[in-house]
Amino acid sequence: MNPYTTPPPPPPWSPPRPRPWWRTTRALFGVLALVAVLSAVSFPLGFLMMIAAMVAVWVLPPWRWYARLGATFGAFLLTVIGAGIGGQLDDNGPSTTEAGAKNAAASASPAASKAPPLTDYKGKALDEAEKGARAAGYTLGRHDASPEDRAITVRSAWTVCFQEADAAEKAVAFAAVKDDEPCPTKDGGALPWPTMPDVVGDTYNTALKALNHAGIDTADVTLDDVYLDVDAPTTEQAAAKGAEWRVCFQRPARDSDVTSTTKVRLDLGRWTDADTVRKCPSKKNTTYKLPANDPDDHNKAPDTHATTGGSSTNGGSGTSGSTSGGGTSSSGGGSGSTGGGSSGSTGGGSSGSTGGGSSSSSGGSAGTVHPGSFCSPPGATGVSAAGTPMVCGPGSDGRNRWHSS
Repeated sequence: MNPYTTPPPPPPWSPPRPRPWWRTTRALFGVLALVAVLSAVSFPLGFLMMIAAMVAVWVLPPWRWYARLGATFGAFLLTVIGAGIGGQLDDNGPSTTEAGAKNAAASASPAASKAPPLTDYKGKALDEAEKGARAAGYTLGRHDASPEDRAITVRSAWTVCFQEADAAEKAVAFAAVKDDEPCPTKDGGALPWPTMPDVVGDTYNTALKALNHAGIDTADVTLDDVYLDVDAPTTEQAAAKGAEWRVCFQRPARDSDVTSTTKVRLDLGRWTDADTVRKCPSKKNTTYKLPANDPDDHNKAPDTHATTGGSSTNGGSGTSGSTSGGGTSSSGGGSGSTGGGSSGSTGGGSSGSTGGGSSSSSGGSAGTVHPGSFCSPPGATGVSAAGTPMVCGPGSDGRNRWHSS
């Protein structure tokens, strides 16, 4: 046997060294139990012990990761349970300061403990009411006074309708509606909106009185006309001739609620005793007040043109015309011949005229017209009520209308 290749003998067997007691599983369970006990006595002390136990779980015992994770969660759960059993999480109990304040209030005289009455804020802005109540030491509450139970966000846009104050508890609750809404008769009741009266057939003055009597703001009423050839009046124009303008149609209908978002509109027609038409049309914007303004009216009288000539300078008179069959003639405004007598053509259809020249007419002046209304014939002239020169010609829809020249 070669002594150089012989392995050394194994070391003698010795038992494993025991683990320190503070690294054993029993010691760690004791730490977790201590967490629950300390949490029941003092929550801050128990919380610190919980942190220490969590660190010990991950450092001391040779546990697997899932066992350490379970022990960590157990430490947190034991802290909460211990604090709950010991009443450390219950903050409803009165503190020493609160108890002393209550004893002092109980020993005070009834006159001194009685709170002063709260100012009546009905009809005031909600933000103003809450500011005053808060300054008086009251706890605030607010809600919608209508049955819609809407959320109140912009308090300055709401008005107080009702307030309920408890002087003993120093608390007040405000019931409010939006600024443009009426207050209900009771908290939570329906809003008493005004209803639309029936003003069809009334004069403009009578209709305004009916709207005011119903509680409707007439400043927001929209006016319109009912005829195609009549412009919509302004409020001032309708008021100036209030007995001549009459309501033909209305919106909304009779007995409808007029809320803050409802648009009231009156469609008016105007006539006097001198007008041939003194009644409302069956529909709006379907007829003309003056049938002559309708370009599709075929019952108009045809246009006439002057055809006579003037007088001659030497005592005779001169005329122009044709005397043969099949011919046509045209004449001017009145130039005369210089030799007396007449001149003409007798041939096959051409027309003769006197030496002075000729003229023809088309259109003419129509007097006062309404801008935008239909007109005829093309090229006719007129003036608006404001004195603006107007001419008849094709509009944007291809039909002849009055427009500025």
